[in-house]
Amino acid sequence: MFLPTTKKEIKQLGWDALDVILVTGDSYIDSPFIGVAVIGKVLRHAGFRVGIIAQPDTESDQDIRRLGEPKLFWGVTGGCVDSMVANLTATGKKRQKDDYTPGGINNRRPDRATIVYANLIRKYFKNTAPIVLGGIEASLRRVAHYDFWSNRIRRSVLFDAKADFLAYGMAEKSVVELAGCLKQGKTPHDVRGLCYISKQIPEECIELPTYETCAKDKDAFANMFHLFYRNNDPIIARPLAQRQDTRFLVQNPPAFCLSGKDLDAVHDLEYERELHPFYRKQGDVRALETIRFSIATHRGCYGECNYCAIAVHQGRQVTWRSKQSILAEARQITAHSEFKGIIADVGGPTANMYGIECTRKNTKGSCTEKRCLFPKPCVKLNINHARQRSLLKDLRGISGIRKVVIASGIRHDMILADQVSGTRYLEEVVRHHVSGQLKIAPEHCQPHVLQKMGKPGSETVLKFKEMFYQLTKKEGLNQFLTYYLIAAHPGCTEKDMAVLKSFASKKLGLLPEQVQVFTPTPSTYSSLMYWTGKDPFTGEPCFVEKTIRGKERQKNIITGRGTKKRNQKRNQNRRPKNK
Repeated sequence: MFLPTTKKEIKQLGWDALDVILVTGDSYIDSPFIGVAVIGKVLRHAGFRVGIIAQPDTESDQDIRRLGEPKLFWGVTGGCVDSMVANLTATGKKRQKDDYTPGGINNRRPDRATIVYANLIRKYFKNTAPIVLGGIEASLRRVAHYDFWSNRIRRSVLFDAKADFLAYGMAEKSVVELAGCLKQGKTPHDVRGLCYISKQIPEECIELPTYETCAKDKDAFANMFHLFYRNNDPIIARPLAQRQDTRFLVQNPPAFCLSGKDLDAVHDLEYERELHPFYRKQGDVRALETIRFSIATHRGCYGECNYCAIAVHQGRQVTWRSKQSILAEARQITAHSEFKGIIADVGGPTANMYGIECTRKNTKGSCTEKRCLFPKPCVKLNINHARQRSLLKDLRGISGIRKVVIASGIRHDMILADQVSGTRYLEEVVRHHVSGQLKIAPEHCQPHVLQKMGKPGSETVLKFKEMFYQLTKKEGLNQFLTYYLIAAHPGCTEKDMAVLKSFASKKLGLLPEQVQVFTPTPSTYSSLMYWTGKDPFTGEPCFVEKTIRGKERQKNIITGRGTKKRNQKRNQNRRPKNK
């Protein structure tokens, strides 16, 4: 069942008003892959009446007033994608398409959507119910942060949006507890995973350098970021406080990770896997094509790549669903009227982290001075792909399923590190679970650039490539590897891109057509390097390409696009003019 989006739907449910109204920068797809749908379903399952307003018109009250005023709170999110990333490329160009907007045209999600929607609510609802920010846009901006698009340090989005609370991370537990406190008239300042504004610093808080200090002093900002990053594990984290003006941002410790049973319960809720009819008349949403018949098996990531925000948002602990829950979801998918027999993806942030985790984390928390996979996999991680092999085998055996695809990418270094079942896992992936191409993410080949990224050396890529193509040839299949590569990451020069081009051509056997230019998103170590021009782990200077032209040159070096354009122009100039 969809959550209501109109007053007519509210009346059909027999409700007189809503407890919670969720406002989002995406169109409303009812799917376990869509954060606002998950939060709405979890709140409803807990007994709260919830409605959704998707992509409201920001120039009028037509949409924001549509459901009335909630009794408990407004929940505001920029959507599944940060609005600035959704709207602008790394070189500042306006994106023309939005996969989460009906019709695919990027004309419904405002820049800094979280702030815009909070202001919209305040404009038309004076002295209204509390405004609670959530989603990845708010989560990564919860403390003073570097903002690439304005090229400065900004305050917590909680202050800029003039909101009341901010629920960070995945937030299922936090929002239910928050709603319960508000319903009972209690102050929710003890809720884990919550940020709020206070005139004083609560006891036991670690006080971060002030916003004003961080804005002026890059070294102070780096020190602040280290403290912030190290206090993201729910077992070892302490509450944080940071003065933003005359008041303090207070960040409670993260909510405890959902157990496997809890994660099962979230995914066992009823999802339509469709665009809500109210928005469907506006056009198709491309994102639905990818997620409609995909299955999320786990959440969290212990890769901790320096340019990636997953560790800060989802956490460093990996929690996976039970096989029974996943198989039950697969059977439900086969009953869908549009299902053609192919599960489009089975995985998570990285597909082959399912069923693998360090037991130490459950009791002692994540290590503060070392990582699980960098510079090489930790022996205590006990990497074994047996659980995923068993899961994939059972999925293949379900009646009505012709193929199960792994599309979310895999960590090739983990397969190489698995001495027990790594080769057998890759054999099964090659034989059954590749739809033409398999994605891996070496990102670069230069050791000093990989070190800045927190990625393994290029020798692992070459070894994996050899294994993959040997097994592919053995199976007599026509399939190949695709590689994610990054240009203009901190530490990377044009000479480094030339080396990467040679590596890609001679060692990987390809001329990449799609290379991503590094985008400094909030709350990542790579963005810290970009802003400070230093390696945050050594303090040594780090080259950073900050000009648009320089970034484009780095990308063009490996794609050859700049050379092609110059050759085309040169050939045009050589052509004889008509007399």
